[in-house]
Amino acid sequence: MMIQIPQIPIVEFADIIVAWLRSNAQWFFEPIKKFLDVIVSGLSEGLIAIPPFIFILIMLLITVYITKKIGGLSIFVFLGLLLIHNLGYWEGTMLTLSLILTASMISIIIGVPLGIWMSRSIVVQNVVTPILDFMQTMPAFVYLIPAVSFFGIGMVPGVIASVIFSMPPVVRLTNLGIRQVSTELIEAADAFGSTPKQKLFKVQLPMAKTTIMAGVNQTIMLALSMVVIASMIGADGLGVEVFRAVTRNEAGQGFASGLAIVILAIILDRITQSLNIKRK
Repeated sequence: MMIQIPQIPIVEFADIIVAWLRSNAQWFFEPIKKFLDVIVSGLSEGLIAIPPFIFILIMLLITVYITKKIGGLSIFVFLGLLLIHNLGYWEGTMLTLSLILTASMISIIIGVPLGIWMSRSIVVQNVVTPILDFMQTMPAFVYLIPAVSFFGIGMVPGVIASVIFSMPPVVRLTNLGIRQVSTELIEAADAFGSTPKQKLFKVQLPMAKTTIMAGVNQTIMLALSMVVIASMIGADGLGVEVFRAVTRNEAGQGFASGLAIVILAIILDRITQSLNIKRK
């Protein structure tokens, strides 16, 4: 005789929760949507308003300033952005960049303090770590469902999904970097009578900045990886071009738009890595 195990109604429970929040928590989600819409719209309009060649020159100067030389990276930034402009994906690139910058900044603003809090309390670490595991391992497409339910379609739900997906690295590596600071340094700071605030900002964060910047770099890369997925819920940018090429089976357009994403990813990755090296 087989024992019938009752099925746990996870699907029904999740649907009930989402439906209840959609009906009763718009007072919470609507201000967030308006706030993020203003930020993304303002940033994208500002980037698009800059003439392409002026923007390329600014990026070239920033790269030279960070690397302290005119080398391979600055040449790649110059030629890569020129190629994106030549391919006709400049506006899409600026829209994508605005989404990445917004999602990355929100992730960093929330993630770094959360990582600091985790490093100060083992209880907080034990509570937050499973949540971060859930955020990292859940398929990215799943985040689109509640994002659309609560924020509609457009850039805002794309930003929200990108934040959820890209935040864990900066939280984990901030926590790790601070915990790896030498105990001798902490004891020396205590011996000199440092306050917890002085110890954090003058000892722990400076010593952990390399690890924290590695987390920032990974957060930016994960936010960029959400570009194509976010296009499925109305987020403008290069992801729309890739998604359109897939649906129409246009290999050439897909390769060109994908190449633009690769160039943007390499530029952001190398600049943040160079910034980390510069600050060591």
